[in-house]
Amino acid sequence: MSRVRAFGAFWWDFVVGDDWRAAAGVVLAIGVTAAIAAGGVAAWWFLPLAVAAILAVSLYRETHAAG
Repeated sequence: MSRVRAFGAFWWDFVVGDDWRAAAGVVLAIGVTAAIAAGGVAAWWFLPLAVAAILAVSLYRETHAAG
């Protein structure tokens, strides 16, 4: 495996990990936070709430998974 591919694989595993939905939710939350801030509104409060909600949904999905 080339070093570039290994480097990319490391970052993919580090950022996405086991739950691509949680990673996508965090990226979306960062985008919404940026949009709120661009509108001239204090947006510091949105990201912690969004991450807490994403964590709660992810934990619920894992604990109630069929299997």
